[in-house]
Amino acid sequence: MSMRSEFFLAIEEIEREKGIPREYMIEKITQALLAAVRKDNPETAEGAVIDIDPEKRKIGIYIQKQVVEEVKNSALELTLEQAREISPKAVIGDIIKVDVETKKFGRIAAQAAKQVIIQGIREAERGMIYEEFTSKEHEILTGVVNRVDPKTGNVFMNISSSSEFTEAVLLSSEQVPTEELKEGDRVKVYLVEVRRSSKGPQVMISRTHPGLVKRLFELEVPEIFEGIVEIKSIAREAGSRTKIAVWSNDPAVDPIGACVGPKGMRVGNIVDELRGEKIDIVQYDEDPEKYVAAALAPAEVYSVTLLEDGKSCRVIAPDSQLSLAIGKEGKNARLAAKLTGYKIDIRPASEVMDTSRIEVQEAEEDFTEEE
Repeated sequence: MSMRSEFFLAIEEIEREKGIPREYMIEKITQALLAAVRKDNPETAEGAVIDIDPEKRKIGIYIQKQVVEEVKNSALELTLEQAREISPKAVIGDIIKVDVETKKFGRIAAQAAKQVIIQGIREAERGMIYEEFTSKEHEILTGVVNRVDPKTGNVFMNISSSSEFTEAVLLSSEQVPTEELKEGDRVKVYLVEVRRSSKGPQVMISRTHPGLVKRLFELEVPEIFEGIVEIKSIAREAGSRTKIAVWSNDPAVDPIGACVGPKGMRVGNIVDELRGEKIDIVQYDEDPEKYVAAALAPAEVYSVTLLEDGKSCRVIAPDSQLSLAIGKEGKNARLAAKLTGYKIDIRPASEVMDTSRIEVQEAEEDFTEEE
């Protein structure tokens, strides 16, 4: 009786500490005991039955045997006389449950039962972790650097879950090139995806994903969280520069001002979290020409002309603004193109003026020849 009580107390403790439902554990234990009975008594495998009643705190292990006139298979059949020793009202054709004493289990059978129970607990824990983190996909989590692999550069981080810490791997490809993470660092990461694997859930995180910037703005800017200001697009080169296009659904609210915040505090907090990454906040516009011009900030341009293919545009910039519009190694123009979705061809104003002079001169020569 004492062992049975301890058995059910252990199940309740597992439910409290690990959050594994009692019903799940009873199902797994039933499977384990059934496997043990069948392993220890293979000839009775078909008739093995496990009956666990948590309310009455009873565990029954039986072999079902049929009452017959003549026994041909003693493992699954018994005579009427034998049956009436168990159930006085038994008749031919009845199914009688014959108790199996767990003390008779062999060492191998008991070990098999133990393994099934342990595996059941692991599967439950993995399933709970998977479900928990799947619900957090595309959200920001805080991780603590546990260790850094010197060979691969991968960073192993502890991400808090409801019951304990779960280890996640920040691959070197998902790390910001200008960052050097070390043991004990606390950083925000973006949960890209949760994958199932034989070793348990794989929590895929990133520090380079544009979604990290989006979620940081949602945390810092109440107007974005409330839906007054919308993030229309983000283009990012992690560790260097990010461009974000915003739009206000309320004419009285300046979307750029809301994102910048009083004295630049809101965007400043995000820059700090991204460890100095520059952020350009631009006004989204349904007019592609105005949108492209805004996306090239901090450069100012004379004009933007949408070309016939509808997917590219030509930009005329003052000579003094040309290098700023293109950016170092073409970064500003490249990010503007990613942000807007248009191919951008930037030309200096002097080149366009020279071309115009040539065209005028040619036209004058043609006119003179005609005369």
